[in-house]
Amino acid sequence: MPSTRTWRRITVWLHVLTSVGWMALAASLSASLALAVTTDDPALRHGVLLTAHHLDGVLLAPLAAGSALTGIVLAAATPFGFFHHWWVAVKFAITLVQLYVGIFVLSSALGDALADPAAAPTGSLVAASALMASAIAFQAWVSIDKPWGRSPWGERRPKPVAGPRWMFVACSVAVVTDIGLAFALGHPMPVAAIVVLVAVLVGRRPRAVGARGRAAPLASSGG
Repeated sequence: MPSTRTWRRITVWLHVLTSVGWMALAASLSASLALAVTTDDPALRHGVLLTAHHLDGVLLAPLAAGSALTGIVLAAATPFGFFHHWWVAVKFAITLVQLYVGIFVLSSALGDALADPAAAPTGSLVAASALMASAIAFQAWVSIDKPWGRSPWGERRPKPVAGPRWMFVACSVAVVTDIGLAFALGHPMPVAAIVVLVAVLVGRRPRAVGARGRAAPLASSGG
């Protein structure tokens, strides 16, 4: 069985892979919707919208869920935590907004546009998908540069320790499983991601302060 460090690296790799895929699909969606907005051919518009809707369901949505899950697990199961560093907190907040926009705004609007192909989609759909791709690109820069230092919460709270191996293993398996389910079903079904997310958040442990004032881990970093 690979070590905890290896599984953590696999989780980081999956986070990068799904994030880049999410950004690429969002940019592709923006370009496709721009064509649907500008064309006067109803048949072409319907084909473009059908393709965009399909890609949104079988690729963009599961990649977004995978990116969010791996990011949350890496925050919860490593010493970075959620709010100890501004760059992590900003990425977390942007991800939540993106998931809301993608699920409740973009996907819903795509379904409505496909149901009425005679009516061209609005430019707001193009802008929303373009902004989503731009936000992911910004998050990539934040991940590399790690700006703004530690937050006030990071100064006051004990630093969390690395989580056990099962968290990274379960996260990696969940990402692959949910992408496979989306391909098989034709629509997103992030069941594995939800189960793993709950398990990781429940199983997350902070760092306790020992009798001599030194931090003592409550969760093993091994398997």
